[in-house]
Order: sequence, then structure tokens, then C-alpha cells
Amino acid sequence: MTTVLSSKGQFVLPSPIRRLDRLRIGESFEIERVDSGKYLLTRQSPPSNQGLVDLLASCPVKGWFEPIRSESTDTL
Repeated sequence: MTTVLSSKGQFVLPSPIRRLDRLRIGESFEIERVDSGKYLLTRQSPPSNQGLVDLLASCPVKGWFEPIRSESTDTL
């Protein structure tokens, strides 16, 4: 697959690659120059809570989540 460097110095990753690796807007990457004309693009590890804000923002109404009743863990 090929892509083009924009006038702003940006590359677009083709959609088949984005879908295959489930890339999302705003994800971070590290780029390393390996040799003249060769570069290594590495996806950075997403934070452990990635998607939490999206999940909470998608709740239908305020108060949608209900506390789960459970026994104390002090007795375990």
C-alpha cells in the first residue's frame, strides 16, 4: 500500500491497515529512522482506561449506572 506526505508533513494510514489493527483517532505512535528512506512506525501502548470516557459519555441518562450491592471484602 502507498500513501502520500501532505504539505503539513502528515501521512495517512490506509483504511485497511487502520481497520486491521483497530487504530483510533488520537492514538500515539513513535517513528524511528532506520536507514535512508526507511522508517519504523510503532504504535504506543494505549492507556489501561482507554475508552472509559466514551463508555461513560454513551450512557443513556444520568443515574443509569446503579451501585452493585456486595458484601464487605474485610471478611475475606
